[in-house]
Order: sequence, then C-alpha cells, then structure tokens
Amino acid sequence: MKLNTLTLTNALALLKKKEISLEELYRDIEKAIEEKNNELNIYLTVDKEAMKKARQAQELPLGGLPIAVKDNFLTIGLPTTASSNVLDGFMPPYESTVTKRLKESGGVVIGKTNMDAWAHGSSTETSDFGPTKNPRNLKHLPGGSSGGSAAAVAADMCIAAIGSETAGSIRQPAAWCGVVGLKPTYGRVSRAGVVAMGSSLDCPGPIGKTVEDCAVLLHVIAGKDEYDGTTSSQTAPRYQKNLKDGVKGMRIGLCYTDHPKLVGTPVDVAMREAGKVFERLGAKVELVKLSKSVKPNTILTPDYAIGLYTIVQRGEVSSNLARYDGIRYGEDRSHFGEEAKRRIALGTFILSKGYADKYYVHAQKVRSLYIQNFKELFETYDVLVSSPSPGFALPIGASAGDPMFGELQDMLVEPSSLAGLPGISIPCFRDPETNLYLGLNIMANHWQEEKMFAVAYTFEQNIRWDP
Repeated sequence: MKLNTLTLTNALALLKKKEISLEELYRDIEKAIEEKNNELNIYLTVDKEAMKKARQAQELPLGGLPIAVKDNFLTIGLPTTASSNVLDGFMPPYESTVTKRLKESGGVVIGKTNMDAWAHGSSTETSDFGPTKNPRNLKHLPGGSSGGSAAAVAADMCIAAIGSETAGSIRQPAAWCGVVGLKPTYGRVSRAGVVAMGSSLDCPGPIGKTVEDCAVLLHVIAGKDEYDGTTSSQTAPRYQKNLKDGVKGMRIGLCYTDHPKLVGTPVDVAMREAGKVFERLGAKVELVKLSKSVKPNTILTPDYAIGLYTIVQRGEVSSNLARYDGIRYGEDRSHFGEEAKRRIALGTFILSKGYADKYYVHAQKVRSLYIQNFKELFETYDVLVSSPSPGFALPIGASAGDPMFGELQDMLVEPSSLAGLPGISIPCFRDPETNLYLGLNIMANHWQEEKMFAVAYTFEQNIRWDP
C-alpha cells in the first residue's frame, strides 16, 4: 500500500500503533509530488524542511501529518502569492490564524497550492502561474478557486488540505475533483492572515478524502480569534463525536432539481438518487419547489444570486485590492491580471457616488431575502441538499473569454454563501467513461455543522463513491 493514499484518520491510527513511520509516509508523499507536480501544476512551493518539522510535531494531535495549504494563507518561511505576479516571491511577516492553529496541533504545511489569482474564479485558470489540471481527468479543470488544494487531495499529494471559499471555492473544486470539501458558517473560522477577497463572504475550510477527516480539521482551525472581529465566541465542538448519529427521523429538503437548467441532467438524476438513499436510511425527503419570490415552503431561485453575488463581491474586491499599490509590498498595479482588473473596475463603479445606492445597497436588500428564505426553510428541514455545481468538471480552457464563468458555475451555492450558511460537498456519482465526479452539497443552519457532518457521514458510509 502506498501511504500517501491514506486518509488523515487512518494515518493517525497507524502512526499511533507504530505500524507505519512518518519517514515512510513522507517518502511516499514526496515521491507523489515529484512524479506528478510538473504535469498537474498543483504546488507553487514545497517545504523541503517538512520532514524535519514533522518529527518535532509527531506527539501532537495531528501527528506531524503533511497538509497542503492554499496560497492565500500567510505562512512564515514559505511565500504567499495568491497566485498573482503582484505578490510573486512575497514572504509574509506573520502567520495566518488557520495555519498557526494547524501547526500548534501538529500539522505540517507541506506546500502552498495553486489557485485562481486573488481567488477570482472557479477554474484555477486565472492563476498567473499557469492552470492546474484535474487529477481525475487531465483534460479537465479542477475547479476553483481552491483548485490546487482539491487536486492535491485527489492526487494523494498530501493527507488533507486547507482552502477558502467566498461562494463555491471549496465545494465546487471538491465536487469536480471527487473529494470532500467543507465551507463552515461565516465566522466559525478566522480570516486573519488570509488574503481578502470578499470580506463579508470569505470562509477558510478543510478539504479531505473523507467526511471524518474534514471534521477533525475543522475542530482544529475553528474558534474565536482576537485578530478577526467577525469570529464567533462559540466554542468549536468536537465534530467527530456525533458523526454516527444517522439521519433517521430527519427532514431533508431536496433543492434546485426543478431548475430549468438541471431538469433531466446527470445532476438531476444524481440528486434524486441521493434522496432515495436518505429515505432508505429513515429520513423524510421532500422536493423544495423553486420560486421567483419568497413564499412558504419554497426556495428562492438561485438566478437572482448571480447578479447579487457579482455586485457584492466586486465591490468588496475593489476595496480589498486597493491596498496592493506596490509601495508597501509587492509589485505595482500593472502586474494585475485581466480578471483582477475587470473586478476592480466593476467594483469601483458599483461603489462610486450615485451608483452605490442603485446597485450595492439594493443588492444587500435582496441578500436579506435569501437570508429570510433559508431561515424559514430551516424551521421545517434539518438540512437542505443540492448539487454544488450544474455539472461535471469542464474541459481545460472553458473559462477563457467568459467573465461570468465563475458566477454561473457557482450559482447553486451562491445563495447559501450570501446567507453565511455552512455546507459540505461529498462525492455522489462517478462517470465511468470520463472518471469525473459529481458532488452532493449538504447545507445546515448557522452553527449546525454537527448536524451537517452526521448527514454527510451517513451518506458517505452507504454509497460506493467514497474516494
């Protein structure tokens, strides 16, 4: 058995029993990186001192295991570029809260993974350092913006990974790469030391081979942080504890399968088959009908979220990227890629005098309708399930010339992201001809990740798509 194929929980168990050694594990991980990285373009930087750090951390909870980290998390000793030429070679002066907590728990940052530049995109094709390929099918995209982290897990080039999501940037690449990706409740995990994109939306989260792996990592990185005023003071539960609670007696709402773009598609079929699995396990599954207005027992169409998310996110992007002027650090603004320039220009226009009320303020009012809609639905349903993406991973080059590519690929998760809800994507179907996966997106109410984990774990244990 190649040890790089182990899950995080299995690796910890084997290390504890001394049936494997850290040296053997790292040898297999490093061999996989050496053999695959040139073709897949997953790692932008690899820590050559990782094994040495692992030995010093092996008595801690994460046992010195190698964790891949998206290149928008500040890391002392490793560059942070956000996959942009503006920050090429930038060495952070301090550590992000997420990676600090990882290291304090015994995780080792094995390397920094490729992403869409500044997290602008859903393909990892906007990276200034070249696109990443999907390990499941090299002719296809891994998704994004956390495409490098999802691909690292799928290619067994790490034990688990960390990504960040603004709307779909963890769940969509997890779905396309056939792994598990979790976006926590907004405020559950600190954004301190993460290169900001949309500050009212950004959420760091884990990507793993199993639901349990993600539960372990979320417990490590979650919690109040003095450096991020938006973090909750709630104590992060030990998420593994209730994984086996099951779904018996739960009410599960099946969402968006009646959307005109999904009816009759492989996604529609896969979602309905997932619903049958839950019913067989004792849950009551109901189709939540699509609506163009907020009505009882219906879900507001995601179509409005495309424009809404574009306005809110572009406005916040223009504000966050204003600091990158080449004076304090990094290169000057001429080094921005085309996608970043487009987003800065549109965001600045949206927030300008005379237009902010017309666009940004109006968008926030529509956002409140999505929040109200989900609040009412969670009074009836324990969880809501949907697809994280309208289809399978698209071919390399699909995002070229399409400025709305990301918004259209993420349309099914944008409403829940705008509402700050947690969601987890797990594999639910694999096409044997292409080896491409579809994901199942399970959403819970704010701060109810435990319930979401229980549903995801139960589904994972009762299907054949567990990677």
